[in-house]
Amino acid sequence: MNTDEQFDPADDQPQTIAAVRRFTVLTVNTHKGFTALNRRFILPELREAVRSVSADVVFLQEVHGTHEQHLQRYSNWPTMPQYEFLADTLWPQFAYGRNAVYPAGDHGNALLSKFQIIRHDNLDVSISGHENRGLLHCVLRLPGDGPEVHAICVHLGLRETHRTEQLKLLAQRLEALPADAPVIVAGDFNDWRQRADALLKPCGLREVFAEQHGKPARSFPARMPTLRLDRIYVRNLKASRPQVLAARPWSHLSDHAPLSVEIEL
Repeated sequence: MNTDEQFDPADDQPQTIAAVRRFTVLTVNTHKGFTALNRRFILPELREAVRSVSADVVFLQEVHGTHEQHLQRYSNWPTMPQYEFLADTLWPQFAYGRNAVYPAGDHGNALLSKFQIIRHDNLDVSISGHENRGLLHCVLRLPGDGPEVHAICVHLGLRETHRTEQLKLLAQRLEALPADAPVIVAGDFNDWRQRADALLKPCGLREVFAEQHGKPARSFPARMPTLRLDRIYVRNLKASRPQVLAARPWSHLSDHAPLSVEIEL
């Protein structure tokens, strides 16, 4: 026994978990792991780029659960679902909402989180006979004694009439939540005519780029963004430093440029 060693009473006390009041959000349409026009499979490169942002919560759209044909065709196709491959060791919590199912596999939305996902469900907002779409609603528990945070990952349809109906379903989901609940809604809204803000404003949502720069971010196409398709909305939260990740390597990893923002409770 080392008699010079000093005893610290704090060593015998239970360790407290530091409360988290600020965290980073990233949203990206992964284009199923391919570059624009499906010219090259780049999911491994995309994983490294996502890791480099050090986001705490990642909203993913167009991510594969399975695809048996691609597994045979590409030597670097992961044997696990794409969202698990992207989560790797950085995001121990993840949830998947399967939207489209076909003979070869399936794809949908996913959420990766460094915080506990205490529950989740996938709301089917598909318009009958057309594209399969969904809203993946996750409830996060952050370290500390703060409120639960609702995170809704969105991928809306290509037709405006469909998007209008899907936004109404999103509004209904939001109205069912407690009025003081912190909420983040992010993803690919395909809202090139910029109608979503007005439809969601009565729900108390604020778009982080519109709030700070007057308009939603240009995010499509990734190599020269001109259309404002992607969004990050918040309610009962503060947002700062919204960014469009349009430079390399992002410009060559998907057809959409990702968006990021810092969130504060």
